[in-house]
Amino acid sequence: QVQLVESGGGLVQVGGSLRLSCAASGRTFSSYGVGWFRQAPGKEREFVAAISRSGGTIYNSDSVKGRFTISRDNATGTVYLQMTSLKPEDTAVYYCAVRGDGVGSSSPTRYEYWGQGTQVTVSS
Repeated sequence: QVQLVESGGGLVQVGGSLRLSCAASGRTFSSYGVGWFRQAPGKEREFVAAISRSGGTIYNSDSVKGRFTISRDNATGTVYLQMTSLKPEDTAVYYCAVRGDGVGSSSPTRYEYWGQGTQVTVSS
């Protein structure tokens, strides 16, 4: 069992930055692949970024490439999503999720545990 708690969301102006954190409980965090997803009102959940258990493989969606950076600290059991050059279309609830095979991927179907989400609102 893994519990995930996201934090760092909030209200920011266009062009601003935020850093989201995903803190995980459990001693096996370093074996999990981690993904960030987001869901805007009335829209389906969307892949944002993912990182493998070692941090050696990273995927980003085209919509955030060059603006968002995913990273992880296995010593503290935390995954980060550094978001820069934020746009109104980045407004959504952001979720982190983990999968036990250690892979980071864009498909949400094999992620086993999800956090409760943190709201990011970008105002124009």
